[in-house]
This record gives sequence, C-alpha cells and structure tokens, in this order.
Amino acid sequence: MKLAADIVGREAGPLEHSLDARWIMAYSAALGELNPAAVAHPLFPVCYEWPVSQPIRDIPELRPLAARLVHAQHDLVIHRAPRANETVRVSVRIARAEQRRPGAFVVYRFTARGADGRPVTTSDFGALYRGVELEGGPRGDPVDNPSATSAGLRPAGEIAIAPTAAHVYTECARIWNPIHTDREYARKAGLPDIILHGTATLAYSVSSLLKRFAIQPSKARRVRCRFSGMVLMPSTLSVHAARDESGIGFETRNEKGEAVIARGQLLLE
Repeated sequence: MKLAADIVGREAGPLEHSLDARWIMAYSAALGELNPAAVAHPLFPVCYEWPVSQPIRDIPELRPLAARLVHAQHDLVIHRAPRANETVRVSVRIARAEQRRPGAFVVYRFTARGADGRPVTTSDFGALYRGVELEGGPRGDPVDNPSATSAGLRPAGEIAIAPTAAHVYTECARIWNPIHTDREYARKAGLPDIILHGTATLAYSVSSLLKRFAIQPSKARRVRCRFSGMVLMPSTLSVHAARDESGIGFETRNEKGEAVIARGQLLLE
C-alpha cells in the first residue's frame, strides 16, 4: 500500500472543549490516583486532542490505512498546565511524513489554545503506518526525535496493569479505539488481543516517576518517548529512571525485561 507525502499540511479543527473538573478527576482515577483538587495529570492533554484527530485520520488518503496505524512516538510540550473549568480550542496539522523501515511515519501536530489565544499544550503524535510506502517524501517540518535515554537507569517503581485497565482508561479519558476494548476487532487488526493504549502506558509511567521523585504534576513541562512494545492485560511493568538537572530519563519494561517505552524523558520547570 502507498501514501502520498502531499498529505503534509492538511488540517482539522479547531474544536472547542470545556475542561470540566469531572473529566480531569476521572482521568486521574483511571490511573489509580485520587485527585480531589482536579489538578490535571501531565498526560491529560491526550483526552482533548483525541476528538480532532478523528477528522484528520479520516481524510481519503488515510482512511484505508487506519488498521495499519501504530502509535510510535509522542512528544508533549506543556506551555502551562490545563485548568479545570476552562475552555480550550484544539487544532491539528499533519506536520511531517517520511519513510521508515517498517512503514510510512506521519506526525500529527496538535495545538491547544486557551481563551486568550495563547498555547496551552502542543503535541507531536508520531504514527507509523505499518507496511505502507511513502511516495514523494520526506516532507514537512524536521522532527525532534527522542534521544537515547540517560545512562545509569535504576529501578523506580512497578505498575500493576489490571485486566480491565484499557476499558477503564477508555471511558475516563473519552478515547474510544476498538483495538483497546474489542477482542475480535483487535485480532482482525493483527494483534494478539486487546492492548493497553500507548498514552495510558506513558501516563502510568509518568505517575510512577512523579511519586518516586516527589514531584508535583504542575512541574512537568515536556514528556516524550518512543513506544517499543505492546502491553497486554493483566501485566506488571517496571519503570527504570535516572534524574539530572533538566529532568528524568526513563524506560518502562514488561515482565520479560523488554522495553515497552524507550527513550523516555520527563522534563521539569
């Protein structure tokens, strides 16, 4: 299958969202956290980015390739923490397309702005379309790929992933993708079973790091990583980390010691 690089520059949105306290607290609850003050988890922006991702992925060039999409990497910049009871306007643009060995790599760039028009968050969602050949690429903005994780990683915590984790995360985040909840659909897509959302695995990892190093969520300014493996349920993950003056480098591994998140970085203010 082939994909033309001239999809770069296509846009969708903006869509407007009210960030009610119930949504913010529910997202934290999906990760096993109590959040009575409705302080947004650093990964909460994925919730309000999801709706506007649907029309851009549904353009005629990409619609037939939907089952081949894998979330390959993520780069979230938090200009300021989202707040309960505010309204944000979210837009998306295809910022980059390039050929990688496993397939066509496409970067969706999400921008959320507050009522004052200033950016709240910006995310580069790196999607790999497995087995797809890119025609006319590479094209678009250069991509700031995650660098190698800091040396000297040490155990920083374990994460117990419940059998129901993907269903709970789906409802609390309001992110509905059947590969995470529908076993028949997931298997038809070539997966062994339903899998946990990549953003859920990343959010669990960030939560573990915040607890391990006693950091307030509001201090997070950038979260980036590569997704390097699937997470089935139930399972137990382990987070390995090293801290320096700018933040924390980390890697999340499954029971076999294989990385499911690689080149992770949590940068702090």
